[in-house]
Amino acid sequence: MRVLLVRPKPHKDTLGLQNVMVCEPLELEYLASNAEARGHKTKIIDMILEKKSLSFFLEKYRPDAVGITGYISHVNIIKGYAKEIKRFSPKIKVLVGGVHAEVCPEDFECAWIDYIIRANGIRTFVGILDSLENKREPERQPCVYDKELEAPKKETSFNYLFPDRSKVNRYRSEYYYMFHKNCSLIKTSFGCPYNCKFCFCRKITDGKYFCRDLDDIISELKGIKEREIYIVDDDFLVDRERILEFCRRLKEERIDKRYLIYGRADFIAGNEDVIRRFTKAGLRAVIVGLESCDKKQLDSYDKRTDVLMNERAVRILRKYGVECYGTFITGLDWERKDFEALGRWIKKLGIVFVNLQPLTPLRKTEMYERYRKDFIIREDEYEKWDLAHLVVRPSKISVRKFYFYTMLLYYKIMVNPKSAWYMVRKYGLWDTLKLSGGAFKVNLQYVKKLIQGR
Repeated sequence: MRVLLVRPKPHKDTLGLQNVMVCEPLELEYLASNAEARGHKTKIIDMILEKKSLSFFLEKYRPDAVGITGYISHVNIIKGYAKEIKRFSPKIKVLVGGVHAEVCPEDFECAWIDYIIRANGIRTFVGILDSLENKREPERQPCVYDKELEAPKKETSFNYLFPDRSKVNRYRSEYYYMFHKNCSLIKTSFGCPYNCKFCFCRKITDGKYFCRDLDDIISELKGIKEREIYIVDDDFLVDRERILEFCRRLKEERIDKRYLIYGRADFIAGNEDVIRRFTKAGLRAVIVGLESCDKKQLDSYDKRTDVLMNERAVRILRKYGVECYGTFITGLDWERKDFEALGRWIKKLGIVFVNLQPLTPLRKTEMYERYRKDFIIREDEYEKWDLAHLVVRPSKISVRKFYFYTMLLYYKIMVNPKSAWYMVRKYGLWDTLKLSGGAFKVNLQYVKKLIQGR
């Protein structure tokens, strides 16, 4: 089978981080390596970076099947791609997967999509290709969305070939995350052992959490050319003994790389020795879900952290020269004073890089039904479910004021001489200017929302 694998470009209305980060499509690289092991021929097209249209690549490669993956904000884009593909040739089979398809497969139902993969994506995808190669329709199975079939049992192990990163060689120089240039992705665990009320991650794995074997991870790292590594686990800082063993193996194998990870504040605060050891092994930055400087808000999210814990975590990271990328949830009952209080707290801790997200009750999370009656965008306006748009009407201020205070908070933290000098001194003038250009584009999107007032 000739297979075209497509990473969609975000909708123009999506307030996305794609202006300050574009990472490799790891899921498509996995599909490529495992499909090619079965004799299929694959091409990966990254529409975020491509200038040419999808039709151009359909004409160039004449695929028998097209696989597309994405998030909730891509649903309408993916449906549009599927329609374009079927217009080009009704014979091309369209397969759709990804984390949103696994949790909410019904959102992709349309006449142009042939298979919605809802579980065990790699095995299911390759199995469908094998069946089509043998000139027969795949048998009905729970892993492919079908209203008449019960939800499938999901895998709790990951035994697949490594991703084929060579498939995106022509894009690789353009992949980065903030100041992490030429960044490669690796996933070492699946799911999350915690249960924050706002989080979608546990829904993807049906609440299960499992890890890859360290030998397998080390083997993959040794084959990655890039020095910058982004470990995209939902939470890498879970098991202290596993992390210490990981560091020991890095030293033993003489693997010299720099790591960006996700980690919880409570682990960092309670395991300073692990952070110190990991820093020596290459830890460079941690994305930390600090969420709030208010205990009541943290408790309402079932975060199981507190303000003092958050502060200690930030201080530990700063002590060892590890960049803290803080993520925060702006409350739907906030007023101007709440934005200002968060700003003062962030500046007191010396955090330079933040991501501010209005509370977004994603489909099938605990908060979804609670807020549904107050939605201010339609549920099928998927491009606006980007964790940056206001989905729920604020209770105390207008939508316009909410966006304005969000912009103002970003400016106070990141757009000031002290922060600018810090970035230039640590990362260089050119990289600072490049990131500033991307941030300016995001700012223009916020200005548009401010003018629209919705």
